[in-house]
Amino acid sequence: MRTALAGAAGVLAGAAGARQIPHWLGWDRPPVAGGYAAAADVLDAVHHPGVTVRYYVETTEQLVAFTFDDGPAPHWTPMVLDALDAADVPATFFMVGSRLERNADLVRGRMDRHGIGNHSWAHDDLATLDLNGVLRSLGRTDDEIRRQFGRRVTLLRPPFGHLGGSTLLAADRMGYDVVLWSKAMRELKFRDDPMGQARDIVDSVRPGSIILAHDEGDGRRLVTVRGLAVMFEGLRRRGFRMVTVPQLIEAGRNPVRQAY
Repeated sequence: MRTALAGAAGVLAGAAGARQIPHWLGWDRPPVAGGYAAAADVLDAVHHPGVTVRYYVETTEQLVAFTFDDGPAPHWTPMVLDALDAADVPATFFMVGSRLERNADLVRGRMDRHGIGNHSWAHDDLATLDLNGVLRSLGRTDDEIRRQFGRRVTLLRPPFGHLGGSTLLAADRMGYDVVLWSKAMRELKFRDDPMGQARDIVDSVRPGSIILAHDEGDGRRLVTVRGLAVMFEGLRRRGFRMVTVPQLIEAGRNPVRQAY
C-alpha cells in the first residue's frame, strides 16, 4: 500500500511539473519583510535615496577585479593568497564573519593590499530575513572585520547574490554599496580541465569586469586555484591590470581622459 501511494504521489508530482513543487512549498516566496519589496514603511532605516548595486564598472581602462567569497577557510584561502602574492595581484575578499572569527590566523598580516567586504555572519540567505535579522548578520560581520583588521567596511555581497528589500535597507543604513559580479568561475564544467577554466576567464573578460571565485568549499575550488597564475598572465598579455573592487569603482568615477 505504501509503495502504491508513493508511486501515485510521484506520478502526480511529475504530471504537475517540477516547477510547481517550489511554489507549493514556498521556496519561491521569501517573506515580504525580507525578500520582495524595500519595505519603505520602515522610514527610520532610510538614509539615502538609493543603494548602488554593481555587477561591473563602466570604464575604458583595461581593469578587472577578482573577488573571492565565503572564506577565510583552511586549504583554499592560503593557496589563493599565495597565488596572488606570487603574481603581485590584489583582490577583494567577501568574508563570512563566523569563518573570520575562527580562521583569522590564516589572513592576519596578509590583507594589506586586498579589499575586504561583508558576506554575512553565517552565509545567511539575507532575502529570507527581515530588516533586523539582516542588520544583526551584517553588523556582527562588520564588527569582526573591524576587530581583526581595523578597517571600515563599505562593500556588501549578499550570499548567493540574493537581493531583497530588507538587504537594500540594511545596506542603506550601514552605508554599503552592493557588489555582485559579471563573470563567475565555472568549476563544475571545467572540473577536469583547469586550463580550460583559465582560458574561459582570459578570453571573456572585458574592461570593468568583476569576477566571482571562492576561497571556501569542496575540492572543485582547485580548478580555480590551479588556474590563477595562468589567468593573471593571460590577462596581462591582453593588457589588463588587476585591481580591487574599490579601485575599480574609483576608476569608474574618475575616467582617464585621453589627450589629443
